[in-house]
Amino acid sequence: MRILITGAAGFLGSHLCDRFLAEGHTVVGMDNFITGHPDNIAHLIGRPDFQFVQHDVTNYMYVEGPLDGVLHFASPASPIDYLEQPIPTLKVGSLGTHKALGLAKAKGARLLLASTSEVYGDPQVHPQPESYWGHVNPVGPRGVYDEAKRFAEAMTMAYHRFHGVQTRIVRIFNTYGPRMRPGDGRVVSNFIVQALRGDPISIYGDGSQTRSFTYVDDLVDGIFRLFFSDRVDPTNIGNPGEFTVRELAELVLRMTESTSRLEQLPLPEDDPKVRRPDITLARQALGWEPRVPLEEGLRRTIPHFRRLVEAEGSSARTLGSAAAG
Repeated sequence: MRILITGAAGFLGSHLCDRFLAEGHTVVGMDNFITGHPDNIAHLIGRPDFQFVQHDVTNYMYVEGPLDGVLHFASPASPIDYLEQPIPTLKVGSLGTHKALGLAKAKGARLLLASTSEVYGDPQVHPQPESYWGHVNPVGPRGVYDEAKRFAEAMTMAYHRFHGVQTRIVRIFNTYGPRMRPGDGRVVSNFIVQALRGDPISIYGDGSQTRSFTYVDDLVDGIFRLFFSDRVDPTNIGNPGEFTVRELAELVLRMTESTSRLEQLPLPEDDPKVRRPDITLARQALGWEPRVPLEEGLRRTIPHFRRLVEAEGSSARTLGSAAAG
């Protein structure tokens, strides 16, 4: 199959490129590098089964030749990104999804939409099943991301019902792993980088809020299975193991052997108090469940950030020596 992946230079998009290529498919990657990075796909450049197109998906999308699938993963996805870029976030969820669906319709391709657990907002039902409609503040600062994804889901289902486009929707829960950016505002990357630098570990609120952390290989496997399944309705893909933010911080401190201290900061507006997926449908329909425990996933992830932090230190020393000279 020939697959288009938007957001291909991002954290998840780049891992999806790897998986589809490993399974023998041809991949066209598309990204405008707003939050993605060329380094994430540098190892793919030059391969005959991979093509890269630098493009903003909110504009007209054209891909020469046949396409069998479109995986729409273009979007700022971390709190820092979508709070700093609210308009592009809304545009990629609305205009970008419309363009991706239009391309899928024109090519007769199947489209998989990357949605998010944020469509559940600060949930009043726990854990969150796909049947839960959510508890979202549409005019709060996080609403630009939450509502962009909720609109994207509605648009995707409209194209399925009205135009007959084959569609799939994955609701992604907190995911971590190599290729995350150090300053992306996600709790796992924040804690690891702060611990490695010896900075205070920033805990918002008292740290009792919970999250469920999925290692990236598990998530990609779930998305891959969903794409090739017959399931049209939204599907949760995430790890039902639930940890408090404080428990995560303490685990990171132990695994990095850091002497950083915990620092409590005010809880951001509309920050969810709990987050845990009900993955009953993923188990039944896809035969999927996560296999990588949190400690093992962190063990695979910490070296990625250690290299970046050490590179930062090396660059700083080089600049300092040059200034002194």
